[in-house]
Amino acid sequence: MMKRVCLAAVLFVVVLSATVLAAEKGTASATMPTLRQAAGNRMLMGASLMSHELDDARRAAFIAEQFNCLTPGNEMKPDALQNVKGKFTFERADKIVAFAEAHGMTMIGHTLCWHNQAPAWLFMDENKKPLPREVALENLRNHIHTVMEHYKGRVKGWDVVNEGLDDSGPYLRDTPARKAIGDDFIIKAFQFAREADPDAELYYNDYNIEANYKRPKALRLLKELKDAGVKVDGVGIQGHWLIDNGNIKEIDEGIKAFADLGLKVMITEVDVDPLPRRQGAGADLSATQREGLDPYKAGLPDDVQQKLAERYRALFQVIMKYPQIQRVTFWGVDDGSSWLNDFPVRGRTNHPLLWDRNFQPKPAFRAVIETLQQSSVAK
Repeated sequence: MMKRVCLAAVLFVVVLSATVLAAEKGTASATMPTLRQAAGNRMLMGASLMSHELDDARRAAFIAEQFNCLTPGNEMKPDALQNVKGKFTFERADKIVAFAEAHGMTMIGHTLCWHNQAPAWLFMDENKKPLPREVALENLRNHIHTVMEHYKGRVKGWDVVNEGLDDSGPYLRDTPARKAIGDDFIIKAFQFAREADPDAELYYNDYNIEANYKRPKALRLLKELKDAGVKVDGVGIQGHWLIDNGNIKEIDEGIKAFADLGLKVMITEVDVDPLPRRQGAGADLSATQREGLDPYKAGLPDDVQQKLAERYRALFQVIMKYPQIQRVTFWGVDDGSSWLNDFPVRGRTNHPLLWDRNFQPKPAFRAVIETLQQSSVAK
């Protein structure tokens, strides 16, 4: 009898320890697979992160458990790698790459050319005037070559140009790069990237390009790149979606349009914003204007959690229709690390990802896992 009691006690401790460990890791239950397990070989499951997040041992373990692909949030942007001309600072980006390699994770580079978070000297003189075309081209070429050669063989693919299309204008965004180089600055960036690392995959990345108003511009750009003989392996649809925007059909049609070009499709910066937005809301609103825009400081109510879960389910049902989609990257690891806590209103409490601020899985996590598993069984 004593042996049975002891054995039962041991089993209780083992089960309790496993339960605590699962909770600490943020898994939904002992039987719930991780995100990367549920996706299997079908596609990569990634997250963006900042290098300092890896200093937290619990967070680092959680990232390695759930994801098999990483994208630096800021550490590979031009101002992070070469804020001063000729002085490259790779340390923070190297830290993320080393972590990915240590855990068998795929690395994606983001981004080589972007109008934000780029030092002024790349395309402008000391008076903020556009540089001569050849000078600007040489700056761009040197930056791309140095960065890609540093990570050659360690980064699978690069967002070569980010957000080059104009939302309201007829076609290209009038960036410092365009003003200095001309309309072919995107073509030149892709040419320089191919020179630097012919084996790396090269992507164009942008937001809302699946939407009807912006999709024709993206299709035009990608066709122009291909017509120019430029190597383009894929397109990144950022996937910053809203909980109330019932645009599933539009998203489906957008993905199909890019897949029909023979390109790989990546969903690169996924989150679903459950908070209200006012027309024209920006990051510098007064306290009066912020009133009513931060309704979930204590957490999402159950009905909103379920609504968020169903939105994620519907999105992933579309995603899983297309074998051309080879990667889904969430823009952040958990709700606490999401950029949406500061956009479009600074300082509010947002809940757009699959895990809460304590790495606990939300109903949205289960909805994504179930969709991945159902799609796997269907095939």
